[in-house]
Amino acid sequence: MDTDELGRFLRTRREALQPEDVGLPSRARRRTAGLRREDVAELSGMSADYYARLERGSGPQPSEQMTAALARGLRLSLDERDHLFLLAGHSAPRRALRAQHVSPGLMRVLDRLQDTPAQIMGAVGETLAQTGPAVALFGDETRHTGPARSAVHRWFTDPVARRLYPVEDHPHHSRVQVAQLRTAAAQQGPQSPAAELARTLTGLSEEFAELWSGRQVGLRFTEQKRFIHPEVGRIDLHCQLLLDPDRTHSLLVLTATPGSESHDKLALLAVLGAQALTR
Repeated sequence: MDTDELGRFLRTRREALQPEDVGLPSRARRRTAGLRREDVAELSGMSADYYARLERGSGPQPSEQMTAALARGLRLSLDERDHLFLLAGHSAPRRALRAQHVSPGLMRVLDRLQDTPAQIMGAVGETLAQTGPAVALFGDETRHTGPARSAVHRWFTDPVARRLYPVEDHPHHSRVQVAQLRTAAAQQGPQSPAAELARTLTGLSEEFAELWSGRQVGLRFTEQKRFIHPEVGRIDLHCQLLLDPDRTHSLLVLTATPGSESHDKLALLAVLGAQALTR
């Protein structure tokens, strides 16, 4: 780990960003350029003190997962991300970690959607970044570690993952999750994270094993989804999925029909999300 050069690199990349580049409100002109350390810490999901120590060259070695979070928070390109990994004392990112790097362009799109639920998803349903309203709707899905990072894994192993959806919708959700995982496993190969997840779930869930043996593919979620939120109740949302074909990522955006009750509830969720981020 090159602590001094790591600190310099983090500082120069932070100073190259403006608040509006990452979806934050513009501020009056400051003496120092770029984002504040507190901004980068919040964007990366770490404490401001921890990030400041990294910049000063006095912090502990960040883990690979923390380094990846820094790359997303600073909107690094893939080459810049690889350089950051080397400075942090890690070897070139493994293929699985490399696939979790979100392109700066896709992050900029997410930054412009701060008033609506939106999140960037990986190939096996891992949530890589969320807007405030998405956190208010789904909870903080980026906090999960290990196999639980995958929404598919949580759906078949954790009953809490299903509480947000009406019970009558569960069978369809299960079939679609399995069909999409089968497609991902076929595209990525037998040693891929998707294939490994399928093998794991086959041994953990009888429901998954039965659906997996059916070998269905091509199933998709409907554009209309129903949610039962603990604070706002029933809410019907339109789901749009935008794909980033170069990195097998997708951007999920949820909207409501203007003037509908769900539209009012979605606006309330946006306020709740903003309050949660402030806290």
